[in-house]
Amino acid sequence: MNILQINSSARSFANGQGSQSTRLANELVEQLRAANPAATLTLRDLTANPHPVLDEATLGALFTPAEARSAEQHARVALDHALIDEVKAADVIVIGVPMVNFGITSQLKNWIDAIAKAGVTFKYTATGPVGLIEGKKVYAVLTRGGIYRDQPHDTQVPYLRQTLGFLGITDLEFIYAEGLAMGPDAEAKALSSARTEIARIVDGAAIAA
Repeated sequence: MNILQINSSARSFANGQGSQSTRLANELVEQLRAANPAATLTLRDLTANPHPVLDEATLGALFTPAEARSAEQHARVALDHALIDEVKAADVIVIGVPMVNFGITSQLKNWIDAIAKAGVTFKYTATGPVGLIEGKKVYAVLTRGGIYRDQPHDTQVPYLRQTLGFLGITDLEFIYAEGLAMGPDAEAKALSSARTEIARIVDGAAIAA
């Protein structure tokens, strides 16, 4: 099992403090590795190592034929392809997904923009687009201050299903920690519920192995 962990919180995780999404993602990964001792881990921390935004210079590099790119353009395209290679090499992808202003963080959006590449991770055909990334299991750890699960104003789950599904990644499972800003009791309940889900996932993964 090759695990890719994506930390997308804007908060640092120095000394284990700060990000609930990263903390829970770490716990899930640690337990998956304990249940699968041969598993490998690639950690992509999008706050410690921010990925550049999709801007005009990046578009220029992407749409310039490889043989005509400048050294700077080659370097910029290589940054995106490094992320794509990590995704392709992974069997399991664990993503920490905090809610910010009802959506995903800019850090995670930059990662998605980087791995969505026509002709590389998806292609257009006469009958429509086809995702080119297959055989991946994604666990998205969702942390929210309020309660949004199965509500019309939960934009994160539909967005992740659509964008990752567009690339061919359709096996997604969501772990919810909600109500984290609604007082100590609600926070404790949310974390306990998320950890119960993590234990269930790890038990299932161990049985499947």
